[in-house]
Amino acid sequence: MANSNRHPRVEVEPEPETGPSCSRSVSETVNGSHRFTIKGYSLAKGMGAGKYIASDTFTVGGYDWAIYFYPDGKNPEDNSMYVSVFIALASDGTDVRALFELTLVDQTKNGKDKVHSHFDRALESGPYTLKYRGSMWGYKRFFRRAAVETSDYLKDDCLVMKCTVGVVRTHLEGPKQFAIPVPPSDMGRGLKDLLSSEVGCDIVFHVGDESYKAHKLILAARSPVFRAQFFGLVGDPSVDKVVVKDVEPFIFKHLLAAADLYNLDRLKLLCESKLCEEINTDTVATTLALAEQHHCPQLKAMCLKFAANPANLGAVMQSEGFKHLEESCPSMLSELLKTFASVDENSTLSGRKRTGSTIGLDLPVDGNGAPAESANPNGRRVRRRV
Repeated sequence: MANSNRHPRVEVEPEPETGPSCSRSVSETVNGSHRFTIKGYSLAKGMGAGKYIASDTFTVGGYDWAIYFYPDGKNPEDNSMYVSVFIALASDGTDVRALFELTLVDQTKNGKDKVHSHFDRALESGPYTLKYRGSMWGYKRFFRRAAVETSDYLKDDCLVMKCTVGVVRTHLEGPKQFAIPVPPSDMGRGLKDLLSSEVGCDIVFHVGDESYKAHKLILAARSPVFRAQFFGLVGDPSVDKVVVKDVEPFIFKHLLAAADLYNLDRLKLLCESKLCEEINTDTVATTLALAEQHHCPQLKAMCLKFAANPANLGAVMQSEGFKHLEESCPSMLSELLKTFASVDENSTLSGRKRTGSTIGLDLPVDGNGAPAESANPNGRRVRRRV
């Protein structure tokens, strides 16, 4: 019988075909707005053509911007018949592409705002390109001055403008994987409910005639002062009450002094942020004294900048808070003087820099027939300084 040498047959399955890889480029705008109020409009008239009032800078898409308002117009040949409005790139940048919207607000709340917008219509040549710091876009003939002064846009000698900038960003996206949505953390709500219910409270704070229950572990987790007091080498883990001196009960309820006293850094920043929103000529001196007392450098810097503004300084010095500042923090007067000198010097230098570092670029006519244009504040075309 013949031997047959048979080998087993091995079948190799072909590898499954993979689909083509893919990616996509996405262009979108990063939008931000700024509200600019011009108070005392009648006093700004007569500055002369080409003279402007500038807003504070605001940030959109990683760049700083500013609004320039010309009460007597930008062009001498218009004989102050128009007000001019421009948006300027106020930080370093090269070929920044953006969309713009300028709005003169109807202060009667009738919704009849005057709006020039590029967000809701197609642009033949795409977004506008600002070449470098100081490049501007806007309208030399934004509105007839006589019409402004007899309109609902002017109320109590005040004009309100809103500027929206949309900076174009482009990014590359690859194929997205499946993902399970995760809801945001509600730990804060849980801790608040635990405190409100007083379940598990093991420490009582006595503040004046008031008392507040709390949890030592949670306090120690958030404050290095409490951690050392309750669980440190010289701390007392069995302590069940703390007497708080020199702090009023209403201040102890999560305000700046309590946050500073117990090194609650994030709470302290939240308080600083809220106080910063409330700064005005009546409150700035008191807030400045508070910032100095509780070591709040950011809030202090904001107060000094506001108070040292020539437009605010006179009113600030007449406030009751300023008298308190003179008595409680006399060193602040010296810092205020230095800040005022710095603001004045920077304003002068900034004006000179704008004069020599911008270039004019004519842009298409807008839908209403008004020329949309890019120009420097002085109306001269010059070469950029390198």
